[in-house]
Amino acid sequence: MAIPIALTIAGSDSGGGAGIQADLKSFSANRVYGASVITALTAQNTRGVTAIHDVPAAFVTAQIDAVFSDLAVAATKIGMVAQRGVIAAIAEGLDRWHAANVVLDPVMVATSGDRLIADDCVDALRTVLIPRARIITPNLPEAAALLDEPVADEPAEIERQGRHLLALGCEAVLIKGGHGTGPTSTDYLFVGTEVQALSAPRIVTNNTHGTGCSLSSAIAANLAKGQSLQASVAAAKQWVSAAIAAADRLSVGHGHGPIHHFHGFD
Repeated sequence: MAIPIALTIAGSDSGGGAGIQADLKSFSANRVYGASVITALTAQNTRGVTAIHDVPAAFVTAQIDAVFSDLAVAATKIGMVAQRGVIAAIAEGLDRWHAANVVLDPVMVATSGDRLIADDCVDALRTVLIPRARIITPNLPEAAALLDEPVADEPAEIERQGRHLLALGCEAVLIKGGHGTGPTSTDYLFVGTEVQALSAPRIVTNNTHGTGCSLSSAIAANLAKGQSLQASVAAAKQWVSAAIAAADRLSVGHGHGPIHHFHGFD
């Protein structure tokens, strides 16, 4: 039986809630086969990140070539990238293998607040990876950091930042509203000249570790299955909202626990 294949290029979370581990769970929950390229190892749990060990760029290249030379990758999600050399290796690999459906989640800070990327890598994200992405999925602070601006706090500012991010060369931008306030969490999808607001009830829970990783991975999974960009985003938003709503059914760790990736199988 043929199965759609998605690849995640990201950092490993030893606690299992975010990064590569969350991506692979998201792929499985959304019924695609997941492959991985690890860019960094983190010593991490629900309470925070205690150490980061970067993977050499040459070994990132070796992983990319191993996967693409054998597997029919239909979508690629990119998460934590903490070195300029690794960013260059990823870009070269995407070009060499003509990677389609690239979803870039510009991970900069963990749910715990720990910084995950050096300042000099932000410019490389802007100029090297964003132009190669079909869609980027920053949250409100990440969108602001990419533009070197204050965090947007009203829809008009979010729309202005979204259009500026589109101008960096990607096909679409999804600015996630999870860091906002109010009874609803609204994400804004920018495609061409159109903007679409995707809202869901804001869920009060401490267990949101890996939400951004999981959303971008679900989008990649849906694209790998052949869904349109808009349909992929809408379905991923619905799935991750349900995963957050079910998160308190789990009891993992003593800090920010993970969302419930497999809520649909309970």
